[in-house]
Amino acid sequence: MLKKICTVLATAFTLTACITSPTGRSQLILLPDSQVDQMGLQAFETLKHDKPISTNARYNQVANCIAGNITQSTGGRWEVVVFEDDSFNAFALPGNKVGVYTGLFNLVSNQDQLAAVIGHEIGHVLAKHSAERASQELAVNSGMSILQAMTNPQSQMGQAAFGMLGLGAEYGVLMPYGRTQESEADIIGVDLMARAGFDPRQSINLWQRMEQATHGQQTAEFMSTHPSHATRIRDLEQHMPQAMGLFQQAQATGRRPQCQ
Repeated sequence: MLKKICTVLATAFTLTACITSPTGRSQLILLPDSQVDQMGLQAFETLKHDKPISTNARYNQVANCIAGNITQSTGGRWEVVVFEDDSFNAFALPGNKVGVYTGLFNLVSNQDQLAAVIGHEIGHVLAKHSAERASQELAVNSGMSILQAMTNPQSQMGQAAFGMLGLGAEYGVLMPYGRTQESEADIIGVDLMARAGFDPRQSINLWQRMEQATHGQQTAEFMSTHPSHATRIRDLEQHMPQAMGLFQQAQATGRRPQCQ
């Protein structure tokens, strides 16, 4: 069915491409990487302007250490910023940008659990989920100027553009990644953390802690559009033998991050 859709849309969009995600899933991409990266860069600069940036030296050191270890296998230079915000949130954007909220440091109990979150978010970027979301929007409304909308994030169109990058809730519009994309990012993320030498078993402990935290009054924004805790844990348990194989290989080659 997706191949038929791609064939039809290829007639209307000269930049149309049907690609395969890191997990083997077919994706419709209508935008070049350069344009999606520009969207990510614009969004990140806007967030740095709008949200207070943490000066906590330990938080910044840990976040940069974890992201640095994870991205050794992905290539490219990544910018990591810790934002002052009590919510349990993190994100990664096209253009190699990572944001971590200070609230996460109060939730996790070790470096591996934070690596699970950061790996998940980087997984969204590697799987081109923002480009996929934007392409779906373009297929419905090809007249939208995405880059222009990004310059006015408080406008309706600007909110839609931010939503394509997974940041919609930040600006009052709910345009979450699809459940398939979230589950895919889980698998990519746990493999990334394992290759970097972080214990992938801690990803399950993280979601268990997140589930306990969401029983209170505080809403965990990071989890608001994700699969249920039970589904996430079940899928991670099923994938754990493969992740543990990657972890053991990393350990054998001396990859033992010390980001505490």
